[in-house]
Amino acid sequence: MLRGARERLSPILMTSVAAGRARMPLVVGGDVPGHEIEHPMAVVILGGLLTSTLLNLFVMPTLYLHLARRPLSIRIPRRAQ
Repeated sequence: MLRGARERLSPILMTSVAAGRARMPLVVGGDVPGHEIEHPMAVVILGGLLTSTLLNLFVMPTLYLHLARRPLSIRIPRRAQ
């Protein structure tokens, strides 16, 4: 589990940082005339990017570790015959 998290850390961060840096000029220069629609959209995209990165880095590994401790029979209910 930890090896997988280490291997995924670099690609997740590189993708998030690259996409975030591409949106930064729109977020910072939001008061420029003509960008009334692009500024709020860039803020929402940047917030979603930050949220999804944090979920991928912290919440998903925690869920995997929590679910891996349970036996398979508890996670998947049997069908009634």
